Amino acid sequence: MNRGEIYRTQEKIPERGHKPGFYVVVSRNFIAGNDDVSTVICAPVYSEILGLQSEVVLGTEDGLPRDSSIRCDFLTLMFKRKLTHFVGTLTVAKVKELDHALQYALELIH
Repeated sequence: MNRGEIYRTQEKIPERGHKPGFYVVVSRNFIAGNDDVSTVICAPVYSEILGLQSEVVLGTEDGLPRDSSIRCDFLTLMFKRKLTHFVGTLTVAKVKELDHALQYALELIH
């Protein structure tokens, strides 16, 4: 598992209306790839695009069924075992957008 990878859960997630969902791993690779650590920080992916600076727009070219957005305002801690279906990996350009959206969401930009 690596930072910038997109996964789908098979398990129904209460915060997602008891439906499976898509998530992007945002933890650094040391945590994401470490088998001794059972959790990672993820940003959820929603099919609604709000046009916020804290979002990154994804599409079918990223492995998703429709245009969607990564919502960096709603970071969540996920057990790695729940991220069961690998979907794809963000491009370098999308990771840069993700970094900027995370900085904005966490107010790390001055």
